[in-house]
Parts: sequence; C-alpha cells; structure tokens
Amino acid sequence: MINYREVSLWKDVKPKEWNDWHWQLVNRITDIDTLSRVIALTPEEKKALNDDLLELRMAITPYYATLMDPNDINCPIRMQAVPTSAERNTAEEDFHDPLAEDRYAPVPGFVHRYPDRGILLVTDQCSMYCRFCTRRRFAGEIDRPKSREEIQAAIDYIERTPVLRDILVTGGDPLTMEDENLEWLLTSLRRIPHVEIIRIGTRVPAVMPQRITNSLVTMLKKFHPLWINVHFNHPKEITPHSARALNMLANAGIPLGNQSVLLRGINDCPYIFKELFHKLLVNRVRPYYIYQCDLSRGISHFRTSVGKGIEIIEFLRGHTTGMAVPTFVIDAPGGGGKIPVMPNYVLAQGERRIVLRNFEGTITVYTEPENAGSHCHGCKEICTRQSASSGGGVSELLEGSRLQLEPQVLKREERRHQWMEEKAQPKNAPDAQRSISASKDK
Repeated sequence: MINYREVSLWKDVKPKEWNDWHWQLVNRITDIDTLSRVIALTPEEKKALNDDLLELRMAITPYYATLMDPNDINCPIRMQAVPTSAERNTAEEDFHDPLAEDRYAPVPGFVHRYPDRGILLVTDQCSMYCRFCTRRRFAGEIDRPKSREEIQAAIDYIERTPVLRDILVTGGDPLTMEDENLEWLLTSLRRIPHVEIIRIGTRVPAVMPQRITNSLVTMLKKFHPLWINVHFNHPKEITPHSARALNMLANAGIPLGNQSVLLRGINDCPYIFKELFHKLLVNRVRPYYIYQCDLSRGISHFRTSVGKGIEIIEFLRGHTTGMAVPTFVIDAPGGGGKIPVMPNYVLAQGERRIVLRNFEGTITVYTEPENAGSHCHGCKEICTRQSASSGGGVSELLEGSRLQLEPQVLKREERRHQWMEEKAQPKNAPDAQRSISASKDK
C-alpha cells in the first residue's frame, strides 16, 4: 500500500476528503488517462481500456488503487481491478446468466431460488467493479441504486410469501446507498413478521472502507438480527483501514462472514488463503465460503480447476483452526444452488463401521450403535412444521416420503410456474381469485 499523497493525481487531496466515502465514490478511476497517472499501463492493458467491447465498465476507488503495485501486471490487487482483453473471450461453457437468477425472479430485483430465502437486488452500483463479477450482465449498467418504487415491488412479494424467512440484500453493493435509503429498506424488511434474518452482502470494507462510518453502524445495529458477508480475496486487502471498518461492524454486534472467489493467478494457493483467513479471524470475520469461479461470460481466464479448491481445503483442514476452514462450493449452473465440494474423508462404510482418514492420513474406524435409527421424541411439533415447508430433494428420500426424485418436481420450478400463471392473469381479475392463486405457493 502506498501513501496516496505520493501519487501526483492526489497530492493536493486533503485527508478529510480522502476519508470521505462520497469523495471516494465520485472520484473512482473510470478512464485510461486517469489510471495511467496511477500505474504504468502495459500495451495490453491500454488496448483493453480503449476497447468498447468490454461488457463490464471499469471503476476503481482511489483507496483500492493505492493497494495496486504500479509496476507489476501480476499484482493480485491490480488483476482484480484493471480490465484486460481476455474479458472479450467467450468460452463455450460460458453463460450470460450462469446461475439462472433471471429465470427465478418472480418480480424484478428479487431471486427466489431456495425454499426459505431470497436475494434482494437493490442496486447495480459497486464502489469498484471486480473483473471477475458474476453479475456482469447488469453490474454498473446504470451505476445507481434502484428507486424506492422499484424496490417496493420486491418487498411486496416478500411480504405475501410467508415461507421467506431469510433475505440477502445485495446488488451491486447495497452499502453504496445513502444511510437514509438503506434505513428505509431495512425498516421495510424488518416490519414483515416472517422475515427473521436480514443479511447484507458487501465488498465495501475491502475496496472503500471509508464507507463504514459511525452513523452507518449506529443505524445498522437497530435491525438485529442482522448479518453481513464481506468479500476479501487476498491478504493484501487487509489493511489498517479495512481492519478498522471490520472492527466497527463487529463492535456493533454484527456477525461477519467472508466470501472469497477462487481466482487463477490471484489466490489459487493454499498459503495465500491460510494467511487471509488468519487475518480475517483476528478481525472477527469468520471465513464462510470459497466459491469456484462461476461460468459467467468473459471471465474464463480467472477460473481454476475444481481440484485446486479441494486441494486448498485439504491443506487447511487440521493444519489450522476449524474456524479458518470455509466451505468450498460450486454455485450450480442453471440455478441449482450451492453445492459443497470437499475432500473425501470416508474411505469405506459397512453395516456398523465407517472407515475414515484424518488430515495426516491416519486411518481410523468409527463404530455406530446397533440400533442407529432416529430416537427423537421431543420434536414432533417442530418436525411436522418444518417438513411441511421443506424444499424437497434428497431429504424426502431419507425420510421415506418419496421413492424417487424427478427433475420436474423441483420446488423452484413449481414456484416459477406459479409466478408465470399469476403474471398471465388479467389485471382486472377479482381480488378473491388472485388471493386463491397466491395461496398455492404458501
């Protein structure tokens, strides 16, 4: 990290301005001329920045730019922020919308893919546009938050869908919104009785930590239980400034988790992840997920093998605290959700014995009880209530309520067909008929 005053572009900027998140947002680096005053651009980078075929715009906060090595094209910070011509390449396996979020959006700006939770997309603006962005199909398109009227349609859907108990607020980055707009949003969600958990997904502490202010955290802590998932990919992103931001959030009683993306040439090394996760834990952030890089169009040069992710988890397990071992997941193409992909520790399984190995390679056996069935007696009411609203899947096979699974009975497809039927109804349909139709999904 360099002192911003050492860069001629910012030598006259006062500390009060530099530490103002509004200044950081307004003064993002968005063009080749400004960027060339901060780092020494290679011919390849210049070519990419002069090319209007890039799908995702460039925007780099001045703060994050000070973390880049001005002379090293392989700097892991620089690779996350500066476009290259590789983004113009489309691999055969690439998708415009790899997670089928648009397919499972009952209303614009809300994705209902899992049974009891959903994603509320409140803005397409980020303080920095990461070059590996999975939502590059719309990120930065308008570069502003949605209006309250646009968000209200999604809130109305949440309100009339009582199975939704957990809402993830994301975008874009919701912390680019002004405090008063974010407070209105959280107030609207918190007044819905069945919304138990609100989560915010943000990259702000890593790329614009100035956004984490006393007024923000004072407002956020009014909405507990509130969780925040941050996004750090490399130890160099942990600075005194980002550490201060994380500790302000933690001091407000907000549980923090981290989501990283496995990126070729940036963090595809177990030692990098180990150092990153140790630094995060010191700052009270629990490593939550490592994502296999999605099949979004134009980011194939960032993708590694799945085996590399398994290797990283294998390295972490047992060699550091379990709190520093996240779950490695593939977000299934087509909207199937997150699938954990882990090393195999079960070597063999018999009628009562399971043969296991540990992180050292030691092989051991665990003996199961003679009568290994469930003997739960005190949870009949809970089990009945939960099973009625379950999302189906393999759990139904284990419970004995289904003999086979067929793709056409996926709950997410049933919900989607229900939305399509509701949209097809005439707008002047009687309220009673609309109520009957809406109740089917409940």
